[in-house]
Parts: sequence; structure tokens; C-alpha cells
Amino acid sequence: MFGSLAKAVFGSSNDRYVKSLDKIVRQIAAFEPVLEALSDEELKAQTDKFRGQLADGRTLDDILPEAFATVREAARRVLGMRHFDVQMVGGIVLHRGEIAEMRTGEGKTLVATLAVYLNALEGKGVHVVTVNDYLARRDAEWMGQIYTFLGLTVGVIVPNLNEFERREAYNSDITYATNNELGFDYLRDNMKHERSQMVHRPFNFAVVDEVDSVLIDEARTPLIISGPTEDKTDLYVAVDAIVKQLPEDLYEKDEKTKNISLTEDGVEWAERQLEAAGLLVGSNLYDVENTQVVHHLDQSLKANVMFKRDIDYIVKDDKIVIIDEFTGRMMDGRRWSNGLHQAVEAKEGVNIEPENQTMASITFQNYFRMYPKIGGMTGTAATEAAEFYDIYKMNVVTIPTNVPVQRVDEEDEFYKNTTDKFQAIAKLIEEKSVAGQPVLVGTVSIEKSEMLSEYLKALGVKHNVLNARFHEMEAHIVAQAGRLGAVTIATNMAGRGTDIKLGGNAEFRVEDELAEMPEGPEREAAIAAIEAEIAAEKAQVLAAGGLCVIGTERHESRRIDNQLRGRSGRQGDPGLSKFYLCLEDDLLRIFGPDTLFSKMMNSNLADGEAIGSRWLSKAIETAQKKVEARNYDIRKQVVEYDDVMNDQRKVIYEQRSDIMDSETVDDVVVDMRHDTINALVGDACPPGSYPEQWNIDGLKQRVAETLGLDVPIDQWMNEDGLEPEDIENRVREAADAKMEAKVGEDGAMWRQVEKQVLLERLDFYWKEHLATLDALRQVVFLRAYAQKTPINEYKQEAFGLFERMLEAIREDVTRILMNSELRMPEPVELPDLPDFLTSHIDPFTGENDAARPTPGAATMMSALGAAEASAASAVPPRPGEGDPYAGMGLSRNAPCPCGSGEKYKHCHGAAA
Repeated sequence: MFGSLAKAVFGSSNDRYVKSLDKIVRQIAAFEPVLEALSDEELKAQTDKFRGQLADGRTLDDILPEAFATVREAARRVLGMRHFDVQMVGGIVLHRGEIAEMRTGEGKTLVATLAVYLNALEGKGVHVVTVNDYLARRDAEWMGQIYTFLGLTVGVIVPNLNEFERREAYNSDITYATNNELGFDYLRDNMKHERSQMVHRPFNFAVVDEVDSVLIDEARTPLIISGPTEDKTDLYVAVDAIVKQLPEDLYEKDEKTKNISLTEDGVEWAERQLEAAGLLVGSNLYDVENTQVVHHLDQSLKANVMFKRDIDYIVKDDKIVIIDEFTGRMMDGRRWSNGLHQAVEAKEGVNIEPENQTMASITFQNYFRMYPKIGGMTGTAATEAAEFYDIYKMNVVTIPTNVPVQRVDEEDEFYKNTTDKFQAIAKLIEEKSVAGQPVLVGTVSIEKSEMLSEYLKALGVKHNVLNARFHEMEAHIVAQAGRLGAVTIATNMAGRGTDIKLGGNAEFRVEDELAEMPEGPEREAAIAAIEAEIAAEKAQVLAAGGLCVIGTERHESRRIDNQLRGRSGRQGDPGLSKFYLCLEDDLLRIFGPDTLFSKMMNSNLADGEAIGSRWLSKAIETAQKKVEARNYDIRKQVVEYDDVMNDQRKVIYEQRSDIMDSETVDDVVVDMRHDTINALVGDACPPGSYPEQWNIDGLKQRVAETLGLDVPIDQWMNEDGLEPEDIENRVREAADAKMEAKVGEDGAMWRQVEKQVLLERLDFYWKEHLATLDALRQVVFLRAYAQKTPINEYKQEAFGLFERMLEAIREDVTRILMNSELRMPEPVELPDLPDFLTSHIDPFTGENDAARPTPGAATMMSALGAAEASAASAVPPRPGEGDPYAGMGLSRNAPCPCGSGEKYKHCHGAAA
């Protein structure tokens, strides 16, 4: 009570913070008359002026007011859009590395230009992160006009760009890209073998659009780059056929966690079926020899019971396409991990693609924490403010609207069952449509969208359905959802990125209706007619009450509900929002109040009768908070486990970077050789042991295998009675002498061989280490049964594994270099390696995975291939006819030296 009283008198801390920024907003406004008087050329010259001031020691904060005013004036001249004062507040918040929560329609895209321009003046590069490729292209082209006018360069990263195009985009002052593309490029960069092949610049500043979607929703799943493993198609099909016969009473399922397990009778039934099919070794399912079969059985169970067609995925063009649970979009090319996608493919009888092995991975949390400063903007972040601060140290600042909100949010209506609920929704939609009021209906799945569509067809109500099946028309359907009497059914409106303007969207109507009309007076007249028609229609829609938003059920997250509501009432327009619920909704059924609530509803409600109550709404909100807390725990757990790997990842990537930047790595190789010899002698002659306990024969054998040396250690022992340190010194001298003789006159070439072998072995063992950590993470939870904390056990085991990996790298590099001979190879035509796959997967549930073939990804060279490529590239170039690189001995599958990103055989070597 006292808190509410204090807030009423003094305002909230958010209100006070926003009010404190008024002083800067007034300073920005003071520059406006001066800048309005400048010519276009003089306004453009402001950029060079600001850069000069920064070079003279002024800070970004010092030049902020004049820089923001410059962007405001440039936007007015180029786009005909002038930033409001509240947008200036949003720009300041972004520049300070905080999250600006701004309502839908308040112009977040324009707000970003302020902070982006200011920070781009330093020349270190600014990344603007969007949630999909369409928005990246649109915003780069749209807002890019302001930056280009002011003399800055703009790049955009979308799929299927070659290496050269990506490098150019990253070297621009401002780069627009999706979160996935940025993360995958970072991982790919750390698989390259030359610094010149890398595309990223050092991290500086990022502005994240729809920050809650990127840093919260998608952060449940890490980004993964993987390569294919052996084909197990027959095993998937055979296990799927058995699971399809499994009676329902032989398994138990938990819909909250999407987990499923066999009962004791179910295990016995599965053993008999698998034995009959010849898939079981012995008669016990859980014998170690049957580990792989158990894994396939678990994934097939999950695919058949827990994953539903048209809710979790759709079948399109003989492929399983995942549906994004947050946006309802198709996630083309993305795949679930750990064999789950293959199990779903077997279930639906489509072509089964091979499983993949992890080669590199990172979570969004650890990727975005590499930026020294990051700002974000969204319409809904306040409910996750604690998580933003805990994980990213970002405060959420709620920015007031430019015009007061007039939308009316009505209380939820509860029904007994889905049929009653959908009948009530269809009736309301019919009434609103007849009155001319546009209606936007938000559903949580494709199945529900199509069910409601059938109800509306029965009533003869014309409508559009927006879901993953009509992904290509998404922006065009959303843009016209505000027209007179329009009815639009949308699966998860979160992050759609297109404004719903009352009366319709002129830009999209011109694009749709006048696409083939040539430029000229006739086209201009047609555009004017469309704009006049939209203005007249807008007046009618306003009179009918603005956009009516209807939710067919509550989402797990309050943010998604708020995003749907926020579509109505933009920029002071009138509007209405209302949610309809019933006992059969997933949220109520799985997470809602207990059976007392259900009994009360069933006994007190007649068929078709509705009830509205603040108590019920509060109960729903409590259920949502429970789910949000559970999802936060999942994300937190992902971060905790990835933090362990992140420390190791930093070490490996820093080592790779140092190796690539070094002219020679002979000092590293020598240290590795000496450490390996120390380890060999230490294993054979343990400290504190007697000479008769030493394994001299084993030491001789290992020295021969690893160093290629036949050293008379037993003779030394008989003649000189050496200590282990003396043995180590003599072996070291012999190894150094052998290497010195081997290098001989080809020193420069050999140094390149050392560098390539070191990189290749580092990559190989890191890939194997990732696979081991994946396996460890899957089983470490069992340690909880021994009263041990899984995360602590994971840290301890991972550290030991990392140390053993470094030892293995040292020994393997030493073995390869000591046993290799340098000779010029004959040119060979190597087969094309398979494309790597980029994945976005949940390590705990296997959900929301992504995999896209990555053209031009760096390949893992074998040790021999590495040596050959390095030796070949050291040959002096001899210009050939039409090919400046002819005679260099380049592999035809190597990247072309011209920097195009294409393979040599497809570029300058095409004529060879």
C-alpha cells in the first residue's frame, strides 16, 4: 500500500529516469533551427565534423545532442519522417546499452537510427540485429537512405552470400543481419585457416530489434554448426514401425517437459518386439550393446507421441518443416537434433536425412555478451526485466507513447469447452465484420487457425488465414489487416514486423496493384487515388471502433499475449482486445489450477455459457508466471552449462587466432614436442619410483611411435645409470636434431606445414571434445541421485576432458610432424565435401533446432591434406594464360586466391 502511495506521489523509478532525459531532449531540440538552415551538402558534412571531434578527444556523449538532431533533420528530408521527442528518449536509452520498451506503432525502426548513427561515427562497425531476413533487407534499404545521405556505408547479411560479399557487409559502418547469421558467421570464422578468410570485425555495438524474441525466446537453444555422420535410415524406419504398435498404457508422458518414458511392462514389450525384429543384442534392452537402440526408441517415442503434425511441424515437399513456437513461421532448413528430426521423418514416411555431428556451437547469451555494448528495443520486455539484467546486465526502460493509448482491454471470457468457445468467437467476428470493424484473431497453432476458419466459412464470413502454410504472403496479409471489415486469423503474431494501419497500407497496395504499371503521370494518379481511398476507409474504420484483437487462448508467455494486444490502438487509434479461454486450452489443462477449478467450472456452467471474472484472470496470470519461471530456469541452465564450454571455447579460439596471425609457429611446435617427451618419460618412469619399476621397453616403443626415433634407452641405463631427467634430455636432443635435419633448406615451406597441421589437429580434437561434452551433458543429471550437484560435476569432468584434449593435441601434432616427409604432391582432384549444417537446438529437450546448408563453409582438412596444401601454396607463382594463379599448385577445391569466396575450380581455375 505504501509503495503504491509513494509511486502516486513521486512517480515510479522508470518515470523519474525518463524525466531525467528531458534535459538532453531539449538540447537536441535547440540544434533543430540551425540544422534546418543548412543545405544538403552542409548537412552531410556533419559526419566528417563529428569524426573530427571524436579524433580530438570528445566522447560520443559529448556530441550526442547535435548528432541526434542531425539524424532527425536527415530523416525529415530523406524519408519525410521527423523523430518525436519520445523517440529521442528511446535513442538515448539504446545508446546507453539499455532496452527501450516502446508500444507497437511508436516507430522503433526509426528510433534505432539515432543510436546506430552516433555509434557508427567511431568507424568500428555497428550491428543492427533483426528477427528475420525480410526485416533485415527492408530496414537496411529503408533506414539505409538516412545513413547513406549522411555519408555512412550500409551492409546487409542474408543467407547464401559468398565470403567476399559477407566481408564487404561486415566492413560497412552499419550492418543489418539476423541473429542466426551473425552467430553462425562467428562460428564459421573460427573454423577458417587464414585470417584473410574471416568476415567478422572485432565486436563493438549492437542494436537488437524485438530484443525479447532474440535474447529470451530464441536463447533457449544454442547455435550449432555440424557435419553429417553415417546413415542409419533402416534403423529409424524399423524402430518407428515398432513404436507405432505400442499400446497407450505402456508409456507415461509429461506434457510440461515434453518427456515420455516406457513403463516396466512397456520395456518388456519393447524388448520382445525388438528381439523379433533382430535389433536387440541379447534379451536386455538396457545392456550396454543396445545403447544406440534405446536412444532411437526414445526419440521415436517422442516423435510419435509428443510432436504433433500442423502444430510442431508440417510436411511440405516430402520434408519435415519445423514450426517456430513463438512466431508460427516455417523454419525452412532447420532440423531438430540428436536424431529427433530423423525420427519424425520416419514417422511421416518422408526421406530420412543423416544425423549430424557438432563441429562448433555457442548460445545467444554468450554470443551477445561479447559485444562491449548492446541496446535493445521491443514492445514487451518489462515482464522479463529481471532476466535481462541477470544475464545481460541490461535495464528495461518503458518509453511513454507519443499519443495516449485509447485501446480498451476487456476481461477474459471462459467457456467449458473448445466448441463453445469457438462458436462464441465466430459469432463476435461476424458481428464486428458486418459493422465494418477489422478483426485480428491470434491463435497458438495452425490446427486452431484452420479450425476457426471452418467455423467462419460456415457463417459465410470472408477472412484471411496467416500461418506457416502461407508464409510467403505474410507481410502483405498483415499490412491489409486494418481495412474495413477485414478478418485476419494469425498464428502467433509475435515479431511479424509489419504495422497494421487502419484503412490499409498504401505501400503494399501500390506494390500489389500497380506492380506492372510503368512510371509516369498515370501511375502517380493511380497512387494518389489509392491514398485517397485509404484515407476515406480509415475514417470509416475509426468510426467503427478501430482494430479489434481477439485471442483464442492465452499463450505460455504474457509477452506474446501483450504483443498480440499491442497490434491494436497504435499511435492513439481506438481499439479493442479480448481473450477467450476454455478448460481444454493447453495452458489451463497442463499448468492451470487443480481439479477443484475444473469441477467448479463444469458443474456451474451450462453449454455455451460464458463466465468473466478477475479471479479467473488472476489464476491464468499465475499459471503464465509459473511457465515463464520454468522457461527462465531452462534458459539459465543452458547458460550455466554453456559458460563452462565458453571458457574453453575462448581459449581454443584465441589459440587459433594467435596461430593464424603468426608467421611461424615453430616455437609452439618445439614446446609441444618437449612437453610430449616429458609426458612419455613421466608415464614410463613415475616420480619417486625405483629404476627396476620403470617401463623402459614401453618407453622405447612409444618414442618410436610418436617421435620416429630408435633410441637405445636400455643401453643408456646399463652404461650410465641415468635419472629420468637425463633420459628426457637425451630423447629431446635426438628429436630436435632429427627435426633440424628434416627442415633443412625447406624451412619456410616447413613452417607453413607446421601451421596448417597445428590448426587442423586443433579443430579435429575440439570437434571430438564438443561431442564428448554433449554426451556428458545428457547423462550428468543422473549424478543428482548420488546427492551431487550436476552442474558442479559437469564443470569438474569438463575441465579434466579439456586437459586431456590439450595433451592429445600436443602428442598428435608431434607425431605427425616427426613422422612426416616434405615432398611436392601431384595435383589431385579432391571430391567435394558435404555442406556443413547450421543448427539452433535445445540440448535438454531437442526442440527448436535449426540446420541450414552453408555454402562455402570452411572445411576440416586432414593432416596430409593440410601439409600438401601448405607445401603447394609455398611454390613461387608463375603466371599462366588467362589464369594469374596457374602453376601455383593450388588444389581445385581450395578457395580461389582472388577472394571471391568461390572454389578455385569454379573461379579462375575454371578454364584449367
